[in-house]
Amino acid sequence: MAREYRYYCAGEWRSSDQPLEVSNPYNGAVVGITSFATDQDLEDAITAAERAFQQTKQLQSYERAAILQRLADGLAARQEEFARLMAQEAGKPIRDARTEVARGVFTLQTAAEEAKRIGGELIPLDLMPSSQGRVGITRRFPIGVIAGISPFNFPLNLALHKLAPAIASGNTIVLKVPTHDPLTMLTFAELVEQAGVPKGTVSIMPMDRTVGDRLVTDPRFKMLSFTGSPAVGWDMKARAGKKKVVLELGGNAGVVVDHNANLPLAVSRVRVGAFAYAGQVCISVQRVYIHRSRFDEFATRLVEEIKQMKIGDPLDEATDLGPMIDDKAAKRTEDWVASAVSEGARVLIGGKAEGRIFQPTVLVDVPPTSFVCSREAFAPLVNLFPFDDFEEALAAVNDSDYGLQAGVFTASLEHALRAWEVLEVGGVIINDIPTYRIDHMPYGGVKDSGLSREGLRYAIEDMTEPRLLVLNRVPDPS
Repeated sequence: MAREYRYYCAGEWRSSDQPLEVSNPYNGAVVGITSFATDQDLEDAITAAERAFQQTKQLQSYERAAILQRLADGLAARQEEFARLMAQEAGKPIRDARTEVARGVFTLQTAAEEAKRIGGELIPLDLMPSSQGRVGITRRFPIGVIAGISPFNFPLNLALHKLAPAIASGNTIVLKVPTHDPLTMLTFAELVEQAGVPKGTVSIMPMDRTVGDRLVTDPRFKMLSFTGSPAVGWDMKARAGKKKVVLELGGNAGVVVDHNANLPLAVSRVRVGAFAYAGQVCISVQRVYIHRSRFDEFATRLVEEIKQMKIGDPLDEATDLGPMIDDKAAKRTEDWVASAVSEGARVLIGGKAEGRIFQPTVLVDVPPTSFVCSREAFAPLVNLFPFDDFEEALAAVNDSDYGLQAGVFTASLEHALRAWEVLEVGGVIINDIPTYRIDHMPYGGVKDSGLSREGLRYAIEDMTEPRLLVLNRVPDPS
């Protein structure tokens, strides 16, 4: 019989009469059963978070750091358990799941360090004769209750990118976990309870759309942090009222392979970037622009590497590519590929769904307006394009509604710096794929890809407000 998981609300373990069955995307087996939080649960969570904020905002740096370190230690002690649970409910290959858990430990450890260095600034104010004797000091203060909404594709680490900086900065948080794979973070809530977090500081709950929409509209939340699709994210921002909004949205990441690039490296890394977690990554490689002199060799090498990939059960240690999250995702991808072919594209390998497994796919001659190129595919497919001039390739990468990250493989420092200057993205990765991320770096996009940045220190900046103190040195009246 499948295990029952309760959700963590206002420091209590609860369940409702609205069951949520979680199944393995690979074989349909029931992984566990939980339930949706009710509207009253959310009300209780908000009330408890407001009450707890009166305590968390007074926690000293060492106290916040100690809580986060205990969370990191607790997760580290149960890494394999979390990885196997993630592989089952999210369909993530076990090796990738282990990597995500290790990153989660690092995220918590880094947040613990950042809790110790939330500093301010000394500002000289004596810049005019009327302001002589004055000096300014800034300090960052927590803003209150944070609403977090995390996605299915990184069910642990992307949730921790909301929870960890909230705790580090003295805020409280109500976190809505993804419906497809909520069990990982519901299990993490056990660590929250054990870590000595003040009661009500953290609530972790699945919610249906009606209940979850209050995270967007309720004015008691001082900030909304959302990771997900652009259409949903921008709609949330329009309805969020006066609260801060941080959006980490989608992309159709571009890569440029210069004439002097290390081709074996570029091919190997593009294969990883395009097909990791079945392409269900917002910085998955989707468009690759290769200098015409290297195009045929690149395409041939990539197809040969794809043929060596192991496809199948996420719990198999050898598996490189597992299932997509559900039938709808696999069917949509197959329809998009068929549409591209009808518009003139050619399939070099793949292109078909086998249940929820979508074959790793390489397309050429793709019209730039085709959905597989112009929209976020979120699938294991990549489009290859030749170019003759480096500036032409940069312009092609920029010809997108998205701007999350881009990769450039080149031996030219001039081209690397030019790409950094010209590309309209949140991050330019030289001699690696845009799928690269380490969790303390600033991460986020421009255009339809979002607002602001995550990465612990950068998230803390959004979750705090600077407050100025002005000191006037008054002469001794004697």
